[in-house]
Amino acid sequence: MSWFDNFHSANWNQASVICLCSYFLGCFAAGYYLVRMRLGEDIRDLGSGSVGARNVGRVLGKTGFLLTLILDFSKGSFAVWAARHFATPADERVVALAMISVIAGHIWPLQLRGRGGKGMATSLGALLVYDPHLALPFGVLFFCAFVLLRRIVLPGLFALACLPLVILMLDESSTKVVLVSVSAGLVLLAHRKNFVEEILHLAERRDVHSRIDQS
Repeated sequence: MSWFDNFHSANWNQASVICLCSYFLGCFAAGYYLVRMRLGEDIRDLGSGSVGARNVGRVLGKTGFLLTLILDFSKGSFAVWAARHFATPADERVVALAMISVIAGHIWPLQLRGRGGKGMATSLGALLVYDPHLALPFGVLFFCAFVLLRRIVLPGLFALACLPLVILMLDESSTKVVLVSVSAGLVLLAHRKNFVEEILHLAERRDVHSRIDQS
């Protein structure tokens, strides 16, 4: 059966409901509501403008960072877990679409007019429940990139972008590769501005080191 036929055979009425619920779960922007409750301000007007854990941490400190991180990670995990348990019959394609939907909801929440977070914590929570075997490759790739760059964002994005290749190496289905690629692609798209900032920082750091070596 071809890749298209596989998708054509899915229960799309059920898949639509699951994906819609996953999207609205993703729309629950924990960081936004935490800052609203604590300070009465809009986190989107503070710092980087993101509702994610890093920006919340700048405003509320370590407690705000950890709480937002846990909640964002948990909603991604729960969306995939719920899709896997409530889809009848169990269909991994529907589960993967739920993963994409919850990530999309986090990045482009309807009630916040599409100004959400960057999706890293939510995507990791979803991916690690979707396929726990991806945890070790992600950790290894992140660690290697971190040792080289001494940064957090770029190593995380690099490790996430490599996961579809890992799935190919594990000889998984092409459908799984495509769906994980879409999930990773959403996060990479949300981080497009960060790429420029991170590259500029690395270039600046390299320039400083070269000046020190010359002196």
